[in-house]
Amino acid sequence: MKKLILGTAVLALSAGLALADGDGKTVRMGTEGAYAPWNFVNDAGEIDGFERELGDELCMRAELKCEWVKNDWDSIIPNLVSGNYDTIVAGMSITDERDEVIDFTQPYTPPDPSTYAALDSGLDVEGAVIAAQAATIQAAYIAEKGWTLIEFATPEETVAAVRNGEADAVLADKSFLETVVGQDGLVMLERTESIGGGVGMGLRESDGELRAKFDAAIQSMKDDGSLNKLIAKWEVSSLW
Repeated sequence: MKKLILGTAVLALSAGLALADGDGKTVRMGTEGAYAPWNFVNDAGEIDGFERELGDELCMRAELKCEWVKNDWDSIIPNLVSGNYDTIVAGMSITDERDEVIDFTQPYTPPDPSTYAALDSGLDVEGAVIAAQAATIQAAYIAEKGWTLIEFATPEETVAAVRNGEADAVLADKSFLETVVGQDGLVMLERTESIGGGVGMGLRESDGELRAKFDAAIQSMKDDGSLNKLIAKWEVSSLW
């Protein structure tokens, strides 16, 4: 759903996994913590949201000991590759470009439509200035269309740009924009864009054993219906 690959490819390191296969080590789960309802920091200062609840359940089913690490979006792939954590669980769409640098589990959600929020419900987005988070599938879409794009480092900054008149609209996952529309005159436009694939967990390409464990855990949640229950609870995408 949200994100496109960060600029240049980074060589994958063959750092040892932090697998919890009885060796006492911990799998570190990297997330952005700034993209409600997917992932965010709650009032207690803890990672929360759909992906926190999902990740904890996947770790339990995979019999892994896991901890959460917050990381800015613009360095989330390089820091995975360099070994600062072992997975990315951050609303990351599976794309061919990303797959050249890291590996992915099977998707744990179907695609979430991208849509626009603006102060004018009748805005023609094709002639407007559109804000998007840098290195996302939304930013790439606007650039490919040849429309006027302003990129920002965080989702909050894209919304602020519309509120302060720097941009006419913001393009992002519908589930994220639903958390901000209705505030300060922001409205959701009717137009939607289908530009993302399913969201999966990112891992280093050398970590095939860990990927297999999480793949099996994701499949078990699909099979017993618990994944659809979580998706419905957090309203992050359509159901499987």
